[in-house]
Amino acid sequence: MAMPTGAGDLRERVAFDKRGTGSDGGGGVVTTWQEQFQRRAAYVHRNSGEAVMADRLQGRRTTLIRVRSDSETRTVSTDWRVRDARVGTVFNIVDVTPTVDRKWVDILARTGGPAG
Repeated sequence: MAMPTGAGDLRERVAFDKRGTGSDGGGGVVTTWQEQFQRRAAYVHRNSGEAVMADRLQGRRTTLIRVRSDSETRTVSTDWRVRDARVGTVFNIVDVTPTVDRKWVDILARTGGPAG
């Protein structure tokens, strides 16, 4: 897929989760993921390169997730995670990069591996 450049290219829906704490019901505290917001997004699947091939051997998939830049999407960092809101696939965030034109935020994410 070519790099998304318009609203019509944002065909996916993703949720951004941040690690938080909650009660375990017995007076203890547990670490949980709490949804912060959802956005329309586009997936750009990575198909070549040494890192991509190594990920495949380990049962992981690397994907670039592109969302529009706004005050919330600019707060996302590598200690968050992304979920596909339709099918539930969880992506661990590897890198977050705003584009030079400041219209988009590109999130390099990976399925598989430690969920945290």
